[in-house]
Amino acid sequence: MRTGIDRRPRVLTLALTAGSGYGGAEKVAYEFALRLDQERFDSRLCVMRAPDPSRAQHDRRDAEELARRGVPLINLGQPGAVLVTPGAWTRLYRLLAGGIDVLHAHMPRASIPGSLLARLARVPVVVSHEHGSTLAGRRLRPLLDREVIARLSNVIVAVSDWDRHNLIAEAGIAPERIRVIHNGIVSASQGGSRQPSGLRPADGSALVGAVGRLYDEKGYPTLIHAIALLRERGHGLRCVIVGEGPRRAQLQDLIAQLGLEDAVRLVGRREDVDSVVGDLDVAVLSSVWEGIPLAGLEYMAAGAPIVATAVGGLPEMIRDGVDGLLVEPGSPEALADGIARLLDDRELAARLGESARARRRAEFDLDVTIARVQDLYLELLGASTAPRELIGGRSGPA
Repeated sequence: MRTGIDRRPRVLTLALTAGSGYGGAEKVAYEFALRLDQERFDSRLCVMRAPDPSRAQHDRRDAEELARRGVPLINLGQPGAVLVTPGAWTRLYRLLAGGIDVLHAHMPRASIPGSLLARLARVPVVVSHEHGSTLAGRRLRPLLDREVIARLSNVIVAVSDWDRHNLIAEAGIAPERIRVIHNGIVSASQGGSRQPSGLRPADGSALVGAVGRLYDEKGYPTLIHAIALLRERGHGLRCVIVGEGPRRAQLQDLIAQLGLEDAVRLVGRREDVDSVVGDLDVAVLSSVWEGIPLAGLEYMAAGAPIVATAVGGLPEMIRDGVDGLLVEPGSPEALADGIARLLDDRELAARLGESARARRRAEFDLDVTIARVQDLYLELLGASTAPRELIGGRSGPA
């Protein structure tokens, strides 16, 4: 820690990309850097990937908000498909060597180069943040988690107990090296202040929906097949899927193959996710795996009736029959049954939605999450802990 006039620990949040217009880990990294207590920490945000022109408006707003709060933003400018270029590697090392006290890296593409360079730069504390992904059947990733990230980090933060178990069982990481800190959000949902999304069917049909990037882990084919089953059973509902991603064309093809063009819409990115969620009769998480998804927390904050698959950290968020309904993953029939139950029993739907809203407020609030992270920084700085083997020769107790 520095001994000059400004004695605040200098914290660098590192991510491949980060911002309010992203989902999951990218948004969490941005919020952490933005919301650290400026009286206690000197915060700065470093993103590795070059700016995406399609997100220029979001990026500009984020940069303005960071500047307003006095948080420097550094972009290493590496091409999208490259892990780390030599130029980005050099810039990151110089940044870390310039007096950083805590490196907090989000996800392996930031944690691997970040932890290596942080130890070369003799950064006292390295925190690597895992945001929930399956390691089963993957050979290289568990090895990198165990032999690089875990060895060079003081602590790995997991967003759920499931995520922690995954890292222990699949990557062989010692349990004591992992801390669980659940994700949290500050919701924009404020009841009567919300504007309509414009997605409600004009004919008064029920609206089912899901929010999340179009990736395999979101399980959207299961949701689309479930909608087909519900239509066959006579439910005149509509479904919207909010988000973008590499599976858009395949999902659109599936919608066409099932003859659901009038029933299922891929609406792309939306600025008004809270309005969309507020208009849903049933909000769905059809995931194959998850940590603690921000979309699920947004559903809970809005008091939306939820049907979710019982995978990953979702059972830690949503208690079956209390805050929502949990169903078997990968089963269109089970998902369809859960959706139908909430559509048919609106009293149950309202009760589960209100319970979810209260649970989110009590247990998944962003201020609570950030307070726990700040306490972790101070604990690690105070203990001066370090992994047993550090590149560059410095060592300390595990």
